[in-house]
Amino acid sequence: MYEVVVRHSDGRPSGRFPLHQGHSLIVGRAATCDIPLVDDPLVSRKHLVLVPQSDHVVARRESDSKNPLFFEGKEVDSCRIEIGQHIVVGSTLLQIVSGVSGRSSNGLTPSADDPAVAQVNFSSQSLKKVRYPDAENRIEVLTHLPEVIAGARSDAELHVKLCHLLLRGVVDAEAAAIVEFAAGDTVRVLHWDRRRETAGEFRPSRRLVRESLGQAEPRSVLQVWDPSQPHMIEHTLASDLDWACCTPVEGLTLQKTGLYLAGKRNLPGAATALDIDRSHLDADVKFTELVSQIIGAVLKSRRWERQRSGLRQFFAPPILAALGDDLDTTLLEPCECDVTVMFCDLRGFSQTAENASGDLLGLLDRVSRALGVMTRQILSHGGVTGDFQGDATLGFWGWPFPSTDAAVNACRAALAIRSEFESKRGRKDHPLGDFAMGIGLAHGRAVAGKIGTLEQVKVTVFGPVVNLASRLEGLTKQLRVPILLDETTAALVRQRLPAEEGRLRKLARVLPYGMDRPVVVHELLPSEKDFPLLSDQQLRAYEEGVDRFIQGDWEEAYHRLHAMPSSDRAQDLLIQQIAMNNRQAPKDWDGTIRFPGK
Repeated sequence: MYEVVVRHSDGRPSGRFPLHQGHSLIVGRAATCDIPLVDDPLVSRKHLVLVPQSDHVVARRESDSKNPLFFEGKEVDSCRIEIGQHIVVGSTLLQIVSGVSGRSSNGLTPSADDPAVAQVNFSSQSLKKVRYPDAENRIEVLTHLPEVIAGARSDAELHVKLCHLLLRGVVDAEAAAIVEFAAGDTVRVLHWDRRRETAGEFRPSRRLVRESLGQAEPRSVLQVWDPSQPHMIEHTLASDLDWACCTPVEGLTLQKTGLYLAGKRNLPGAATALDIDRSHLDADVKFTELVSQIIGAVLKSRRWERQRSGLRQFFAPPILAALGDDLDTTLLEPCECDVTVMFCDLRGFSQTAENASGDLLGLLDRVSRALGVMTRQILSHGGVTGDFQGDATLGFWGWPFPSTDAAVNACRAALAIRSEFESKRGRKDHPLGDFAMGIGLAHGRAVAGKIGTLEQVKVTVFGPVVNLASRLEGLTKQLRVPILLDETTAALVRQRLPAEEGRLRKLARVLPYGMDRPVVVHELLPSEKDFPLLSDQQLRAYEEGVDRFIQGDWEEAYHRLHAMPSSDRAQDLLIQQIAMNNRQAPKDWDGTIRFPGK
């Protein structure tokens, strides 16, 4: 049995028709013909007849056909056509091919695009059964693969080295390439190399790449052909090649990418592509797929480590552990949640920057160390570092996992940051010696989550609570204290933070610049043991003075606040307000101190 493959002038197949001995087929433009060529105006209504014989096909022009018939470039009235040969009618090509259907004994099947080209699609399971005829050489080549990947300084260099390695591992391959398959059947050759530089340009087959990479599940595909038999398919454009394979590789680029090999197996001119022994070619495909798997595994490991490294600057170890080895970043998607936000800023930075204008790199190093103190303490106390804004750091607790200890842990981190800066304060020999810090803590509803890509994740938090934390940090300057809390955070912490870790005192009822509602602010202080300048009794006395101040009893407030140690600067603002009004609250006093600016 034979088949007739009908092709347009550009080589595209438009149909296949079986030919059985004893049954002739009429070819023409009439729709009633056995092989209708209705779209070719240069074909007669009944142009020719095809008569199958035992080992060939006879083509004979019909007597009433006014249009010619061409065979091997010559106009003929009749001709003998053997398998692989073709005739031309009008602008249409008719090729005679073997009618072998299904899979041959060696597993090769005719290509859907061209029966003169045989093809096999591999599964990972089928490749497991393949044995290497030269295992020692291939294993030796594979040992260099991780080194090749790790040593490449760019994607382009990696592509060059991979092609070179493939040619070393597949001795029958004449050419190797890295190909990319994108939307719209676009094939890009990222790099190609030939064993013989004088052999000319190498152009991989777009159809083969599509068969391998253009599927829903990319697969390894091998195609073989007899270059002595004419066919119109645009396969690997080199007359000295007779096989090619393409194997998908993950992670090499953002598109579907494959490793492409082509070579020469010295097929005899009389044999069809289906008749070859493909054992060596199977081994070459298996080797290429093994290379692909190693590349994918190494690149995945590198990408995983980059992700982990990137996430380490944002997340505490317990959070990373909860995300797991597979980095389930769906947990990091933005969501609305209750968070405690910390805004931490350097004090003395502007003056230090002016003094260090001649050593900006040195200043950058010092600021980086200061930000490192903040980041380290945020992470070590289970928080997330959200952003860096010049000389300030944003941190928050309560995401990606809700926590009843969010506010308490935020306070612990704030106290630890204060302790580190205080221990370096005034030391001229230390990079942080002339830095202090201010911290604002607020608790409330916000949207927290990641933005960016898997390769570069940035996390942040949005909402009024973030603005409040920033305002509180700014108020530390006016209230002359290192750490300020809003009333919600103070209520959460007051009963849960042990006195040996930290203490609170109410400072004032204030309306920060740019806000509509007043907030009662509290100071977070170290324990009495770590900060003996203020006893617990003095803190209680101070809070009583603040209550009297808010109520408008400024005379009593003055006496209580004035009894605090002179080193305690928190009293200054209230004492100043009382003194400016002769210890009498204004008639319209509502207990709130308003700040006209930041």
